[in-house]
Amino acid sequence: MSRLPRAAMRLAMALTLTAAVATPAFADTTKIDAADTAWMITATAFVLMMTIPGLALFYAGMVRKKNVLATMAQSLIAVALISVLWVLYGYSLTFVGDGALIGSFDRVLLTGLMMDGVNPAAKTIPEALFVLYQMTFAVIAVALVAGSVADRMRFSSYVLFCIGWFTVVYIPLAHWVWGGGFLAQAGTIDFAGGLVVHLSAGTAGLVAALVMGRRRGYGTENLAPHDLSLAVIGTGLLWVGWFGFNGGSALQANSRAVMAIFSTHLAACAGALTWTAIEWATRRKPSVLGMISGAVAGLGTITPASGFVEPWHGIVIGVLAGGICFWACTSLKHRFNYDDTLDVFGIHGIGGLIGTLLTGVFATTAVGGTGGLLEGNASLLLSQLYGVVVVLAWTAGTTFVLLKIVDMLAGLRVSHEHEVEGLDITQHGEALQ
Repeated sequence: MSRLPRAAMRLAMALTLTAAVATPAFADTTKIDAADTAWMITATAFVLMMTIPGLALFYAGMVRKKNVLATMAQSLIAVALISVLWVLYGYSLTFVGDGALIGSFDRVLLTGLMMDGVNPAAKTIPEALFVLYQMTFAVIAVALVAGSVADRMRFSSYVLFCIGWFTVVYIPLAHWVWGGGFLAQAGTIDFAGGLVVHLSAGTAGLVAALVMGRRRGYGTENLAPHDLSLAVIGTGLLWVGWFGFNGGSALQANSRAVMAIFSTHLAACAGALTWTAIEWATRRKPSVLGMISGAVAGLGTITPASGFVEPWHGIVIGVLAGGICFWACTSLKHRFNYDDTLDVFGIHGIGGLIGTLLTGVFATTAVGGTGGLLEGNASLLLSQLYGVVVVLAWTAGTTFVLLKIVDMLAGLRVSHEHEVEGLDITQHGEALQ
């Protein structure tokens, strides 16, 4: 062999070693798969659709006409604000670094992000796509909380609350469960957000409703929804979007994603049927509001389990979701007389809680690689219970403190006159005709 080829080989090897040393974290090197990438782009769009227009329509259809635009504005601002904050520091603190409590600042402003780099949690899609997908989860988690305080919260205070809650509640929880934090190390599993999204948002919503107090006229005036047709459309968008929420959490276009979507759909169906049946039996008429509430309860409850269970488990979990969440939104709510405007706690909080525990019961090794109580692994149920307790305690405590700080800075609640007149005109200078 001539000297020239040998020199070229040595130069190539030297350049390769230099590049390997210089490559930042996550630059690597697992081959990006086109099918996985295409599916995750689609799933990302689906999850974003869940907040706008899905959640915006779902919530706006259940408030009074004078607060429709203000309610939609809360979903819109959550998308814009949290997306930017996620890039600034949210992603880095959640998914970069292996600290037990929090991540690192290595990816602040996505510093070092490479076009073909990957995150170890998703080795077959570009890291930028993983960042974008996880961003949509942060967005909807924050937006969900607004439903508990609809009709009475200042817009400026809501913006401050979003910034604070995202920073001190969502980021730590997401890191603890999905970013390699102490809950993950303790064996707690949450496929798509039963703990991180639904239980946290529901708990925060309950605390916010208690701190802010009931709406003017609660229990004495007609506070019926303005236009349930909007809520039905919103439910449909949420339902389809949930296929990306749960199916996308497989992070690949594979059979596990299919199983997650299948169980998700069946849980929504079973939840809607169960809630409808209970209303039909107890109130003689099945309401449209009950049907969509049951569907969303089923969707929220199956979320933590969706990638760990078989499709028929989705039916069982949906039935339990429909029954238990109906009780929470009626008997429990009336017993303690709190005004959770759009039942965020009763549906998402309770749904996330029971779904997380049921994951510990029904998880199947054949689907998710982890067996639950029915397969003889009682320790998983204990790990799930531990996760529930931690999320409840952290979310409730930090949310309470955050609300008090926001109240001191800007005042949480609109004035009596503005609440009577409506938030559309008083907060945004606009109103539906």
